[in-house]
Amino acid sequence: MEATMIVALAVAIPVILFPVALIWYINISGIVQMIREKKAARVKKALADKVNA
Repeated sequence: MEATMIVALAVAIPVILFPVALIWYINISGIVQMIREKKAARVKKALADKVNA
């Protein structure tokens, strides 16, 4: 490989991968947040059922 091709790849790869990694981060953080909210709702419902029983 020529040096210019190596430099071009070294510059292009992070430029392409950064937005992909950012989108993955946003998606995964949304999934984690949803799981936490569902767990909190489940715990809240269990406590309400226990109090009402």
